[in-house]
Amino acid sequence: MSASKKIAGAVSAALLLPLVLAAGPALADEPVRPGATGTPQPQPPANMSSVGGAALGLPGTQVKLGTGAPVLPKELSARSWIVADAESGAVLASHNAHWRLAPASTLKMLFADTLIPKFTDPKQTHLVTEADLAGMGEGSSLVGIKEKQSYTVRDLWLGVFLRSGNDAVHVLTQMNQGLAKTVAEMNARAVELQALDTTVKTPDGYDAPGQVSSAYDLTLIARSGMQKEDFREYAATVRTAFPGEAKPGKKRETFEIQNTNRLLTGDFGLAPYQGIAGVKNGNTTHAGATFTGVAERNGRVLLVTVMNPSSQEQHAVYKEAARLLDWGFAASGKVTPVGELVPPASARTGASAPAATGPAPAPAPGEEHPVTARPVAAEKSGGGVGIAAAIAGGVLVLIAAGVFLVNRRWPARRTAAAAPAPEPDADAAPDTAAATEPAPDVKP
Repeated sequence: MSASKKIAGAVSAALLLPLVLAAGPALADEPVRPGATGTPQPQPPANMSSVGGAALGLPGTQVKLGTGAPVLPKELSARSWIVADAESGAVLASHNAHWRLAPASTLKMLFADTLIPKFTDPKQTHLVTEADLAGMGEGSSLVGIKEKQSYTVRDLWLGVFLRSGNDAVHVLTQMNQGLAKTVAEMNARAVELQALDTTVKTPDGYDAPGQVSSAYDLTLIARSGMQKEDFREYAATVRTAFPGEAKPGKKRETFEIQNTNRLLTGDFGLAPYQGIAGVKNGNTTHAGATFTGVAERNGRVLLVTVMNPSSQEQHAVYKEAARLLDWGFAASGKVTPVGELVPPASARTGASAPAATGPAPAPAPGEEHPVTARPVAAEKSGGGVGIAAAIAGGVLVLIAAGVFLVNRRWPARRTAAAAPAPEPDADAAPDTAAATEPAPDVKP
């Protein structure tokens, strides 16, 4: 299918989205107990995309171990996963890398990669209206945005990244002139990144018929997003104060929100992962648990994506991601790559990409230039070791050469001041009447 037809289809689907969602609930970021249904696991297609290399289109595990290379972890149950070097783009190992699966809230990485460059002033404020919050799916994860309240662009993006707030996504979507335009631009951006397994129907990742991505695509998208300074900051923020309701004559109160990326914050039975700096997790009825992460160790930066583990192990998606990262760091230089993370389409041609209304969108402003650092604001460490890391340089697209490089500095980790507050019991029903507390990313 051509890029223009793909985008046109996405626009039509977006216009019909309210009717689709009305047909039945598909709770966004609802926890799914792995393996609880007892239904047989589906099998990957025999033939998948070969973007990045022929081996990546084959079903099953792809790895070429060299002398001294460790074997892959045995405790891997995900339908699809990938481990790649963020700098060179080498895919160290993969499993059904191009299997098109529901992405859940990891799709918010594409939303952010597409829209962050369009909101250049993080202090820009927006007064939320009833229309801004209309049409959210039943059970959506929320950060706690209220009508008739003003929020900065930075507030909204922190709500997207930390709490996976579909309310924040809907407000930013309306600020971007609506659902159809935003979905079309996201699909165009996916085409430009050569994330061709990806079809967007909902900007927030809420389950919708035909909405798919792949471990390969999500890794490409994360790699692109991490080039952007604001994206890196939001993805690495552990916790921050979020605006509450403003009342006349009183100082506006705030409440604390914490990142739901458990490799960043830690949780009971799960320590923060050493060197982690993002990126995004998700969980829905259809998608199961999904996660894309980036971490640095001993001068190497790895990206990992894990989609829908079937293990009944608690925090399975994070534990499997951590095992793959551990393996990747140990295996670097000792394996033959099975593929590569391809550069954007415009880097291949050496030409600027067309505008978002055409077959592919324009590259993000500043993408071809080095990025400098700024501190992670309003961030606190937590979970024992805690993380205060943002990738301060990024992968740079060298249009003329059509290759990727990295220019980065990694701040030192901070010692935690206190352990993170416990999350609500996954079996407990949320208090939907609470006005000042945000709903968790993984909805109980």
